[in-house]
Amino acid sequence: MTMFFTDRKDDVPMYELDNTNETLLPAQRNSYHPRLCDYVLVAEKVEDMEDQIFKKQDAFISELKQKNFKVTRIEHAEKVFFGICAPEEIFAKYKYLLKVSDACNWSGEQKCESSVSFCTRIRIVHFVLNNTFIGSGEGLKELLCQGAFETIFCLHEKQEQKKLRKKWASWRSVLKLFKQPVTDVKDYFGEKVALYYLWLGCYTRMLIPAAVIGIVVFLYGLAFFNTSPLIHEVCDSKTIMCPRCDIRCKAWNLSDTCTYAKVSQLFDNEGTVVFSMFMAIWATLFLEVWKRHRALYVSKWKVFDWCEEEEELILEIVNNPQCKPKEFRHSYLRSIVVLLLVTLVLLVIIGLTHALVICRVLAAILLSQKEFEFLRDHATTIAMLFGAVLHYITIQVMTRVNKFVAFKLCEFEKTRSFAATEKRFTVKMFTFQFFTLFSSLFYVAFFLGRINGYPGNYVRILGEWRLEECHPSGCLTDLFIQMAVILVLKQTINNIFEFTVPWLKLCFRRTKAKTIRRKCGNCYRKACREEGSNLYPCDLCNLRNWLENYDLSDVNAFTLFNEFLEMVLQFSFTTIFVAAFPLAPLLALINNIFEIRLDAIKMVSLERRLVPKKTNDIGVWTRILEAVGVMAVIANGLVIGISSDFIPRLVYRYHYGPCAVSNSTNLDCMTGYINNTLATAFMSNEAVRRDFKELITDNGYNVTQCSYKDYRSDEDQSLTSQFWLILALRFAFVILFEHVVVMCKFIAAWFIPDNPIRVKNVRLNDKLRRLKKELETENAIYDGRSTEV
Repeated sequence: MTMFFTDRKDDVPMYELDNTNETLLPAQRNSYHPRLCDYVLVAEKVEDMEDQIFKKQDAFISELKQKNFKVTRIEHAEKVFFGICAPEEIFAKYKYLLKVSDACNWSGEQKCESSVSFCTRIRIVHFVLNNTFIGSGEGLKELLCQGAFETIFCLHEKQEQKKLRKKWASWRSVLKLFKQPVTDVKDYFGEKVALYYLWLGCYTRMLIPAAVIGIVVFLYGLAFFNTSPLIHEVCDSKTIMCPRCDIRCKAWNLSDTCTYAKVSQLFDNEGTVVFSMFMAIWATLFLEVWKRHRALYVSKWKVFDWCEEEEELILEIVNNPQCKPKEFRHSYLRSIVVLLLVTLVLLVIIGLTHALVICRVLAAILLSQKEFEFLRDHATTIAMLFGAVLHYITIQVMTRVNKFVAFKLCEFEKTRSFAATEKRFTVKMFTFQFFTLFSSLFYVAFFLGRINGYPGNYVRILGEWRLEECHPSGCLTDLFIQMAVILVLKQTINNIFEFTVPWLKLCFRRTKAKTIRRKCGNCYRKACREEGSNLYPCDLCNLRNWLENYDLSDVNAFTLFNEFLEMVLQFSFTTIFVAAFPLAPLLALINNIFEIRLDAIKMVSLERRLVPKKTNDIGVWTRILEAVGVMAVIANGLVIGISSDFIPRLVYRYHYGPCAVSNSTNLDCMTGYINNTLATAFMSNEAVRRDFKELITDNGYNVTQCSYKDYRSDEDQSLTSQFWLILALRFAFVILFEHVVVMCKFIAAWFIPDNPIRVKNVRLNDKLRRLKKELETENAIYDGRSTEV
């Protein structure tokens, strides 16, 4: 291998270095420039100068040099590295335009970037690079797609990187939940990344009370394991239940589900109702607390009045003083087409949900035919677990498909800026992912076991296979199993892959490139030995630093989006179906404690440096979180009112139970509830006998009749008056629950102001000082003119 190092002015080779162990000294330079390299472009080495790839590379570099960029070209291992250094004049323009802009005039003391930080410098240069075009009209994005350049990245600053590792990006800091150095993160990665970690830290802290109350609700159900009359009634029952499938399924005793009845008691109890109301209000409180927390920091960072459009115009002028503004446009035809295509994608996702239902039905049938007794007896439960795992695999596959489709739809819309594209992409991608994750859960929560018919009139797929029924202990158990499997698998496996894949890639790449690192160890130059030096290091040390960054995992404009999407979907899981899984906040809390450090370590040590972006909010994610909070109210109201047995138990206690029909206090008010929820199917009925023609009557059961869960008459299987009463009360409860909780949410949102009083007062005083200063300046000018006269 041979490496050629060339001067940045004329690209003439200065010296040659082979792979011997001798360290050769670079040629002496007559003068030194300030130590700076904003970006590194990497391309495959092309020997043929007539090749189109070479011409495009050369044309792009020439365009940069015309803008007074300094370019250092270094060849290594069949690759060419271009170190790009921007001229100081573009930063001077940026400082001046930012100083006179409306978005930075509110503070009388703030000078709006009196000295451009390296973080701001990277952002400006990134914009200029992406808006530099060669003669054919192709920009950096097109050149990267065509293979003219392999990649582009900005360099990590070693000193700041070490500080962040010590204070934040290490496993030793995992318990410093309340001590995130977000201002240091802002100075290194920009406001957008800092606000993500600020939001994640706020969300994680707010999960603590939710997790504690969820544990209390869980323990409340656990306390009634041995005293609940419902559990005793199930465990001591001699009732024979109808088979759950057509082929080789036995009639079974209700007492067989004793264990499952105890499990159901853990989350299907009175405490769940209170907890669901709390979580719906908690979602609003979290958003209000977050808005106040954000206001404190963006005020501290002096970006409270930052304007995205004005920042974009400033960068456009810095790049090209003759530029024209990108005007806003709207096409109703494109909007209609996009809406139709989004609807089509959602229909496909819902179709996949139906496919999962069919897979679960077939799995239950196949398992019930197995010779192994355990599989036969637990066919329904195993099929539910299989469906949950299959759903998780579907989520992983559809995540990639959804991302591709959402991006193509955004391209079709032809948005005016990347920020607009990002907003629309976020909304589309979240919508697709939400349907992918929750469509199956909505089926389990609101349709499973309610559309499958009854003995003698079962609903069948293609007239052959019976639809699956709820778990013997209740429909909420199925939802609990589905949520637990998806939440645990999604969080655990995703975190393992997120960390181990970049780490293994880094180890593999750096094992292949140790030689160059050894050669630079004894460099004689002060600029190379001292990190604080303001001189250029030698090309060999430059290459070493570039290779260290090149070996890291690649990042793109949507890297941070992926982290946000993961956490917002977790927030959805934590709030929307929390009635079925009170421990969801606890699992989310445990995951987030490690997620913060995992993301920090990955971002600081395992990935290339993200392009810093300025902002003063988390953008459209706030609206999405508000929408999730509203959906949480609706979903939890429906889960409690429709899916759980909360309403039937209340109706039985006060209208049909022993306490309602007599004054006797010897019996518990819920005694007889289980038998009250069962209807009887008689084998003398020809339709019932046809459904159970392969009924196996082992265990000595004389099966002339069997029971099933429904409110139907034993004589003609018509719905009873109790069913209609319960149905009316279910819907009445849902309406009442939603109105009460929504009212509480609005009161909480009104009661807690978005901006703290001290932030308002500080901004008010700053504005007053600025106006006074402007008046003093104007008076001084006026007095000077009067003196001259």
